[in-house]
Amino acid sequence: MSNALLETIVSRIEQTLGDRERPLALHEPEFGEHEQERLSACLASGYVSTASEETTRLEIALARTAGVAHAVAVSSGTAALHLALLAAGVQAGDEVIVPALTFVATANAVSYCGAVPHFADSSLPDLGLSPERLEAHLQRESEQIGRVCRNRRTGRTIRALIAVDALGHPADLPALTAICRRYRLTLIEDAAAALGSMRDGVPCGAWGSAAAFSFNGNKIITAGGGGALLTDNGELASTARMLAATAKVPHPWRYEHTSIAYNYRMPGINAALSLAQLERLPELLRRKRRLAQRYQQALAGLDGVSVLTEPRRTRSNYWLNALLLEPGCELLLEPLLAMLHRQGVQSRPLWTPLHRLPMYSDCPRMELHGTLSLCARTVCLPSSPRLEGGADDA
Repeated sequence: MSNALLETIVSRIEQTLGDRERPLALHEPEFGEHEQERLSACLASGYVSTASEETTRLEIALARTAGVAHAVAVSSGTAALHLALLAAGVQAGDEVIVPALTFVATANAVSYCGAVPHFADSSLPDLGLSPERLEAHLQRESEQIGRVCRNRRTGRTIRALIAVDALGHPADLPALTAICRRYRLTLIEDAAAALGSMRDGVPCGAWGSAAAFSFNGNKIITAGGGGALLTDNGELASTARMLAATAKVPHPWRYEHTSIAYNYRMPGINAALSLAQLERLPELLRRKRRLAQRYQQALAGLDGVSVLTEPRRTRSNYWLNALLLEPGCELLLEPLLAMLHRQGVQSRPLWTPLHRLPMYSDCPRMELHGTLSLCARTVCLPSSPRLEGGADDA
């Protein structure tokens, strides 16, 4: 790929983004009168802490959006993952299958439980865990002892698998669900960036024993922070809710606690902002899909590069749009990023593969050729809804 082609790619991206103030952020929040109204009402009520009714309203709305029975609003997506693992029975010394291609919070949540991340490979078309490679790895490296899956090399129980919907694109959740059944693993869905995405008509957040959403400042809806645990399992939801609220026994005035737990509940003021954003989700999704289509049209027909599109049988929220360099063009990743940044277009590669981080370098893992290739060839592009104009009337 020549420098001239890199210049063509940057030029077409700039044309897609139009004449706008620079620098352009990767993903900006968008707030308006509706958010101000909900925040004002919450402030006027005086209930801005975790005791606010806004938190309960948000949980009901999130459960309805994801098509599940229960939602527990918490302080971050990482907290939601931590609670999901604890409530699903992950114990100290267990192993949890985690993609090496994900944000570090996925592995950190495993570590908070005293468990060990076991890194697995990812692949196209969805950047998610590769079911075929994972199945082959488990056949070689694990054994079934009663109802428990054990790692032949380490002797540890492999207790769960976290499927990540990378960049908002749904992973191959049906295939991963089948693997979890065969190997008696608990499936947890890290849908941190996938609110509004679907696989086979089923919303992300509705797969597995539990799922986690994030409302961090760069997510499709945000309260500056926050997250939620989603589940159809009433007992799991109750356990997560108890652990998120310091395991306090309900009582008008006494402070009694039944176990070591966490202060993870979402405050009402964050819930009010999240709820206002959630009520605008259909509009935000439409605008993000239109932006994705513009990127696809602008870069169509160029040799050496393609735009990542939603996999078959899915509907993606296109949280972050990404272009993919062809294999063999890995050395051009840094020059392309540098060129975009010089033009005031914020862009970034995928995450550093987790097995290359110092605290996780000794964790068990399979061969990660797919992960390394994808990380060396992928560029994430500005994807804020505002880049597709203002609110529509639909």
